[in-house]
Amino acid sequence: MGFKKWYLIATLVIGVLLMSGCSLLKTPQSKPDQQTPPPANQKQAIQGNEPDITVFMHETGEKKTMKMEEYIAGVVAGEMKNDWPVEALAAQAILARTFTVQAIEEKGGVPARGTQASTDIKEFQAYDGKSVNDRVKKAVEMTRGMIATYQGKPIHAWFHASAGGITATAKEGLNFKDEEPPYIQSVNSPDELAPSDVQNWTASFTKKEMMEVMTKMGKTAATIESVEIGKKGPSGRATTLLINKTLEVSAPEVRVGLGSTKLKSMLLDKVEVSGETIVFTGKGYGHGVGLSQWGANNLAAKGKKPEEIIGQYFKDVTIEKRWN
Repeated sequence: MGFKKWYLIATLVIGVLLMSGCSLLKTPQSKPDQQTPPPANQKQAIQGNEPDITVFMHETGEKKTMKMEEYIAGVVAGEMKNDWPVEALAAQAILARTFTVQAIEEKGGVPARGTQASTDIKEFQAYDGKSVNDRVKKAVEMTRGMIATYQGKPIHAWFHASAGGITATAKEGLNFKDEEPPYIQSVNSPDELAPSDVQNWTASFTKKEMMEVMTKMGKTAATIESVEIGKKGPSGRATTLLINKTLEVSAPEVRVGLGSTKLKSMLLDKVEVSGETIVFTGKGYGHGVGLSQWGANNLAAKGKKPEEIIGQYFKDVTIEKRWN
């Protein structure tokens, strides 16, 4: 889901970003201006001073300790193009920092790695330290320590490439199993700057591919005569598909199974079966929940501040400064 790696983020749509639990353990401080990374798997509340965090560098397999803001800069450069407006990059920085703080506070970071973060997109967030430039550094510095909270807790900092004009609720876009977060609502998004093949697209798959995905979902059909849009969520995204008029399957799960880089979203205009081929027509790119990156780009170009961009996509959240 960054512009450079947005398509990889989309593969996490079925609950990968969901986190639970909470702890108020304080991080031990070694110096007034420094925090020591907590022991592996220890949950902590991050408040007061910029922490050092341990990061699993999946390219080399090493565990590296770095300042939180240094890590956030690498995430921003990995999730968005570094030549985008600084205000859009800054909004991304707030969400990247929020995601990281929430993960550390609620589940101890990446317990499987014994670290607070990871550069593996399948585990955590995209990271590209080599693409950090002055624009990214400025965006991170101007939002230093800032995270988005709701009732004092870090929010689920969801984002995607393009909402196709309207964002999704968590349940429709991510098949979110918990109660719908009150700060996530379907809102209009100015995504008209997105590339033409993101604004409108078609994707074709064979019946065999669809049946293989269905089998993995525990759904079987002797043949596929028709595929139709079933139920829709508040934004109009398909939440289910109907196979042969009667067999209902989860649309977000089908998208992941068929490949979320090709089946770009569930904001579908139509689905057609032609011979042995199933053709999807739709718009947007990603699960559609939270911040739309192309929308943020446009809002920034129109002079919106990072806090205003966040406020466009997350209702009634507070931008809280956790450290100076």
